[in-house]
Amino acid sequence: MARFNTQLVHGLPVHDNNTGAVNPPIYNSSTYTFPYVGATPRYDYARSGNPTRDFLEQQIAQLEHGTRGFAFASGLAAIHAVLSIFQPGDRIVAGDNVYGGSYSQLNDHFTRWGLRLTTVNTAGDLDKLERAISGNGDTAPAKAVYFETITNPLLQVNDVNRIAAIAHKHGALVIVDNTFVTPYNQQPLDLGADVVLHSATKYLAGHSDVIAGLVVTSSEDLANRIYFAQNRLGGILPPAECDAVRRGIQTLALRMDRQQKNAAAVAQYLLKHPLVSKVHYPGLGPEGERELAAKGLKGAGGVLSFEVKEGVDPAVVLNNLKVFRLAVSLGAVESLAELPAQMTHFEMPREERLKVGITDELIRLSIGIEDVEDLIEDLGQALEKAYESLPQEQQRSIGAIDQQIDNLLS
Repeated sequence: MARFNTQLVHGLPVHDNNTGAVNPPIYNSSTYTFPYVGATPRYDYARSGNPTRDFLEQQIAQLEHGTRGFAFASGLAAIHAVLSIFQPGDRIVAGDNVYGGSYSQLNDHFTRWGLRLTTVNTAGDLDKLERAISGNGDTAPAKAVYFETITNPLLQVNDVNRIAAIAHKHGALVIVDNTFVTPYNQQPLDLGADVVLHSATKYLAGHSDVIAGLVVTSSEDLANRIYFAQNRLGGILPPAECDAVRRGIQTLALRMDRQQKNAAAVAQYLLKHPLVSKVHYPGLGPEGERELAAKGLKGAGGVLSFEVKEGVDPAVVLNNLKVFRLAVSLGAVESLAELPAQMTHFEMPREERLKVGITDELIRLSIGIEDVEDLIEDLGQALEKAYESLPQEQQRSIGAIDQQIDNLLS
């Protein structure tokens, strides 16, 4: 079998004998001809199957080392389909630091569905996690544990291998959101996960021009259950969007290499900045690299977050950025910046946000493929504007930052 980077470019054989096209055609037909009454053709109605969608689904299954793949109209549609395989009364253990839309779907939709939810820091005390999964004698064992490979927006690294071992010990499925790191940096099914999902809107598509979700399963049994949900709930990805994701996947390795290199440089800059109190980005320095390797990760992706010091208004920083775009989402070629408390995680009550560490001062950056010096200079001038907006007394307590910023840039 071809190596990973070659698989990104070529995917699977196209088998278009009519034209010899290098890329798979986009089949826009909503329905297909039956050769005769009683026939069972491979394609009958596009909700149930489409050749363009098949190509993408088979490709992501190949890249994630899974049995079958499924393409959905969004990442949340993918999560919805996966969670819909459970029954009312089933209990799910979920990481307490996940994307705000995932938090809302779990808490605001599936609890009404009848699922019971237990949240825990999956990147923290694994004994506590095991007690949550087992029920600790007080409640029934969980049916599944759901978490992100690297959490959003605090960039905590989960140990898929150890979590999977604990979950399987108690008969729970392991559902991993691999959006932040992609199969380029980690393949969770190889580490014991049962289901992997992606917001393919992000790194896989990579250009902020398509909304998509992908799911890969480790077994045919799970695949059949996911396919039933996909076909009956109907949240499928249309053919043109499937092709856009396929095209984005071809350059995944090139983009991720550049984005991760840029993100590490930006994180190092922010670590030294006088207006920054904390930087969240795994893999910094030899110790961080060892932590990533120990948890089966080749890299940390291109997202980082940081907190400005008390009294500094993060909105002033964000409103003065010129290269970074003020926008939600991540993983695209252009750099984006956002305020989780008011944007991606606004669904979380403030008390819950603060409990898990998502402060009002937290800024999340998705680093693109621009020249990293332009990104650093942009952050520097925006932080300087925030400094200038501070009361003089606070400026004096921080000290003159002009020279400090010049030193950082040099």
